[in-house]
Amino acid sequence: MNINVTTSDISEIHAHQYVVILASTTKGWIFVRNKQRTTWELPGGHIEPNETVIDATKRELFEETGALQFNLTGLFDYSVETDVANSSGRVFIAKEITLGPLPDSEIAEISFFKNLPENLTYPLIQPILFEKAVNLAIQKGLI
Repeated sequence: MNINVTTSDISEIHAHQYVVILASTTKGWIFVRNKQRTTWELPGGHIEPNETVIDATKRELFEETGALQFNLTGLFDYSVETDVANSSGRVFIAKEITLGPLPDSEIAEISFFKNLPENLTYPLIQPILFEKAVNLAIQKGLI
């Protein structure tokens, strides 16, 4: 399967389907493991009907990590094109995170990594988004 990942500056023109969050803590980046998988992924998920991008980001970060308080900054928009479908989303960085208990959801556990884990759920997509986000966050003085 061919996969093409592109990134662009944030634009309010796009109607995104997904949000992806790089959650930065003193212990490292938060990655999550879905109950149905053995692989790691960045927190994030679908934007629900009539939900704003920022509301979806806040909801997904809480549902997938238990984050109670945090500061969010939008970094960039992205699109993924495959042979069978196209999708788009927005990437955020979350900092100053206060974690509570992990809610009862599709997430089995969270873990902290200093770098990308080797066993990724989306190995052709997540490294591109992660590298771009980290570089942009450094350029903007966010990390």
